[in-house]
Amino acid sequence: MERGDGKNLRSGFTTGACAAAASKAALSYLLSGVAPVEVNIPFPSGARHSFAVHRSSLSKSSDSAFASVIKDAGDDPDVTNGAEIGASVHLVKGNEADLPDDDSGDELEIVLKAGDGVGTVTRPGLAVPPGEPAINPGPRKMIRQAIEEVINSKRGRKTCIEVTISVKNGQELSKQTLNSRLGITGGLSILGTTGIVRPVSAKAWTDTIEASMSVARSAGLDEIILSTGRTSERHVQELLGLPEEAMVMMGDYLQYALKASARHGFSHIHLAGMWAKVLKAALEIPQTHVRNGALEVRQAAALLEKLGLGAADAKKLSGANTAREIFDMLENAGKYHLIRAVCQKAKQYAHDESGLPVTLYLVHSSRGVVEQV
Repeated sequence: MERGDGKNLRSGFTTGACAAAASKAALSYLLSGVAPVEVNIPFPSGARHSFAVHRSSLSKSSDSAFASVIKDAGDDPDVTNGAEIGASVHLVKGNEADLPDDDSGDELEIVLKAGDGVGTVTRPGLAVPPGEPAINPGPRKMIRQAIEEVINSKRGRKTCIEVTISVKNGQELSKQTLNSRLGITGGLSILGTTGIVRPVSAKAWTDTIEASMSVARSAGLDEIILSTGRTSERHVQELLGLPEEAMVMMGDYLQYALKASARHGFSHIHLAGMWAKVLKAALEIPQTHVRNGALEVRQAAALLEKLGLGAADAKKLSGANTAREIFDMLENAGKYHLIRAVCQKAKQYAHDESGLPVTLYLVHSSRGVVEQV
């Protein structure tokens, strides 16, 4: 992937990969008594990557150790970039009360716990059940594989290791995420299927859309609010009064969210967006990220001419700098019927993509919902 200046964007590591590296470092310290300065762990792809150990400590008296790494998310604008991801490991004795009752025959038992800054799942519909630490299946597998490289599980007796994952300032960082809406309380989620963060990751968005919809369905909801941003979401939520679980932030992933709505079995979509995004939906642009702006302005002018705008006015609009300027020009000219016609086109696109009934809400940043079709 390239930046706007033509330079390559740098990939980074997920919180799950960092948690696995910290777990391996802590266990290595506990078993060897030597503080590691670097650990190397396997990734799901078969590749291996090394992590510098940021901090470590040892308590032989309690059979426990701690280690942490600093997350490097590469060039992705990740809220956890630079965060300290830690792991405390504790060898559980056979007579300790919390030793799991496991009849699987597996000689290595790993008990994962949520430490400071790591959330706990409280609602159904996510990848892990309520009551569990918000550590997704991918990271759980990476943590286990990293630990298995340190400890020999073929000892002929049961070994239980308690692993507590933490994120420094994680509870504060989680306020910048959608975790509270998903029913994850107390901190961040430990995420990552591949261990690698791809810059400006589409998968991070689509995973969040899927998780939000799963939570909504598990809450018994059959209609949702799809919004392109917090402003449009807030105004439509105030209008409808639907539960918090009904709100699904889709960002620029319009077509994906529409198709996902049908796949999850919803019966009605409330689509909320501001003018620029609604206009792109009317133009049947499936991914509404800001790019090809000049082209889209010309396309918008051509669309408005088809909807009844005079040729001279359409030519004038084609020279606009932004979609917002087009809206202001239409509104100042009193051409509200064309604004509504654009909303109708966007609604039709949403219906065609989802196959579901759609109500569309055009939101103005300061005036709230200005059109509903």
